[in-house]
Amino acid sequence: MQAMVRAEDIPIRRRVVAFVFFMLADFFYGWAWNTESVFRPDIRAALGLTLTEAGLMYTAQGLGALVGGGLIIGQVADRIGRRNALFVVMVGYGLALLAGTYVVNFEQLMAQRFVLGLFLGGVFPTVVGLYTALFPRQVCGKLAGFYNGTFNGSVTVMGLIVASAFSSDYHLYLLMGAIPPLLLAPFAFLIVPDDRRVVAFGTDPAAPTVARGRLPIAELFGPGLSSQTLRLAAMVGLNFFGSASFINWQTTYMEEVRGIAGASSKAIFGWQFAAAIVGGFIWGAVSDRFGRRVNAWGFLAGAASVLLYLTVATTTATLALAGLAYGFFIAASVIWGPWLTELYPSHLRSTAASIFQWGRIVSFMAPPITTAVAAATSLGVAMGLAAVAFTLSALIWLSLPETLHREGR
Repeated sequence: MQAMVRAEDIPIRRRVVAFVFFMLADFFYGWAWNTESVFRPDIRAALGLTLTEAGLMYTAQGLGALVGGGLIIGQVADRIGRRNALFVVMVGYGLALLAGTYVVNFEQLMAQRFVLGLFLGGVFPTVVGLYTALFPRQVCGKLAGFYNGTFNGSVTVMGLIVASAFSSDYHLYLLMGAIPPLLLAPFAFLIVPDDRRVVAFGTDPAAPTVARGRLPIAELFGPGLSSQTLRLAAMVGLNFFGSASFINWQTTYMEEVRGIAGASSKAIFGWQFAAAIVGGFIWGAVSDRFGRRVNAWGFLAGAASVLLYLTVATTTATLALAGLAYGFFIAASVIWGPWLTELYPSHLRSTAASIFQWGRIVSFMAPPITTAVAAATSLGVAMGLAAVAFTLSALIWLSLPETLHREGR
């Protein structure tokens, strides 16, 4: 049996290389996930979908992420090893995105998006469980900023490529996101330390590295933890509802309500994610310096940005500026991954991080609600529900425990 090793004793170079690998996995995760938002108008036109059917793409993908990342993969990762789980999810989402190039009707689209979400949902809890074990808590906010940057960077790159008129065929962009993770996945076993043999940074060497119980998720509802767990799920759920109400209709809103050309709307959408990259770096550093709860104020500012986008911004330039502000402030949630793992025992890192995916239960109501509100009033009013959701999420955030306590503070 291989001996245990402390994370502190693993050469920093190897830990950094492993983190770079995590960022690559996240880049293509972000690419695959956001093909639903960026190419929704194109897929809708190609398959002859109604507005309601197009909105259900997010529901199917989100349901898959809830089942895969929220209920299955996080627990499996904590039991069989997070490195092993990372290999599985990379191969899984690569193949599922590739399958999207063969979709020809609504039923096939729903099945493909569900399976894609199933594996994509497992990336976040698996990777967060890995990197929070390899580095000290005091730098995990900054690392989360870099990790978040690759997700948002993938959307920025996608938007810029589309805007350059590289190709108008969305199938090509599915292939561009599907093939690289399939090629990269086997390298996980060479690059990433076996977390089953690694004592997480700063933890008791006698503490278990993997979960022993059959259902690790049950431990999240142990004595004194139930209220915390439920509030975290509500906080994340409101975030997902807000994002689904706003982001997933942005290109449709710009093109059909504001009359902006498709290439320009996708470029604006992409630059918004570029602002989120910058925001992730800054908010990650802020959370490492002042604590995890201070970032809730970013959500309040993000809610205000939504209202500005839908009321004051009417031109291409002002929509771009309001979108940049939104991307920057909502990136305050970058710390949620490390924070979730810090709130629970170390052997539950991936299961705890999977709470992030539980919030999708609330977000499933976003497409039918926003579609109904849009039909009764306007798409702008429907998207404005995001401001309410982000505000409520911030208030719950401020009610939860702080985990970063520095000496003298």
